[in-house]
Amino acid sequence: QVQLVESGGGLVQPGGSLTLSCAASRSIATNYNMAWYRQAPGKQRELVARITDSGSINYADSVKGRFTISRDNAKNTVQLQMDSLEPEDTAIYYCNAKLILLPNTEMGLEYWGQGTQVTVSA
Repeated sequence: QVQLVESGGGLVQPGGSLTLSCAASRSIATNYNMAWYRQAPGKQRELVARITDSGSINYADSVKGRFTISRDNAKNTVQLQMDSLEPEDTAIYYCNAKLILLPNTEMGLEYWGQGTQVTVSA
């Protein structure tokens, strides 16, 4: 199993940038899809961005073109670069790791970080 710790959250102005980092306690170089989710007050948790073990990336439509997800397997970290931030981006951001048990299926074990607060406000 993997422990995940997020960092980098804080208060930024609209249009500003912020970079989140997720540190994993174990190697995530193989068989792990990594993702960022977020949950705003009164809303459901939603997928923000995902990067698979092979490097395939997908983003939520709401952040496409503004956010960039990347991973550094040597450092066991995943980053989320957030540009052109909007008040609607305000949420707790969670790092997620999914251990793939059966390739090309939904079978896997998921691990979650504690979250880091991102607040976009003037």
